[in-house]
Amino acid sequence: MKAARSHLSLLSNGDTNWKYRIERDSREEGKRKLKLQGKELLAVPLNIFDMEELEVLEMTPERESCLTYRMEFVPREIGQLRNLCVLNLDTNELKVIPAEIGLLEKLERLTLSNNFLSFLPKEISRLQKLTSLHMANNHFRELPLQICQLKNLIFLDASDNKIKVIPHHIQNLAKLETLLLFFNRLEMLPDTFCNLRNLRTLWLGKNKIRRLPRRFGDLVKLEWRDEQCSSNFEENPLEHPPIAVCRSGIKGIKNYFSGWRDEEY
Repeated sequence: MKAARSHLSLLSNGDTNWKYRIERDSREEGKRKLKLQGKELLAVPLNIFDMEELEVLEMTPERESCLTYRMEFVPREIGQLRNLCVLNLDTNELKVIPAEIGLLEKLERLTLSNNFLSFLPKEISRLQKLTSLHMANNHFRELPLQICQLKNLIFLDASDNKIKVIPHHIQNLAKLETLLLFFNRLEMLPDTFCNLRNLRTLWLGKNKIRRLPRRFGDLVKLEWRDEQCSSNFEENPLEHPPIAVCRSGIKGIKNYFSGWRDEEY
């Protein structure tokens, strides 16, 4: 069964350099989706931003039938697509996301992975319906503070960056279930990290973490399995608790810290 069926016939702007197709995508609950394609495409055609009915927009070159060049910037006109629920911008050459992204208040999923981003506009905090944010393999040195205002976020992938600091306000992401932070430069986690009580999957491998917060054992929903999707701390120079204790699971970590006094830690 095909994942998407054509809603409109193949359209053209009269220029043979690019074309597009609007589809109903069964993977996105039948939402109206636009993919761009065109071997000679040099820039995003601005008239696509007049298609206010769009709910899914894919501008990711590695996806089938999508862009065959890599965008260096997102047109500010993106803010005109007020009905967008899904926006895929991964695997381009983006260094900046325009402030107009904050106008897409219906957005539920945003993918920005595999770009050159080092910061996000403050306006991204207006995306209060966002549940899934992908920002892996960029140039972030710290987790942007404005992300901590996205209180409906369930999935966050910030792996493969240069992140050294997690803000204390991370605790505001009370609904977060999956947090991927592996392959960064983290040396510690804030105590408030332990307030993420709904976390089920946490990847912290390949960082520089030497000790976990004492209340880490409060994260009782964390899943501990040998499978790749489970929590892990591999390739960290952990001392408190040692990696052997971490491998034993959340109860082992809780027991390890149970006899410690504040002045000893």
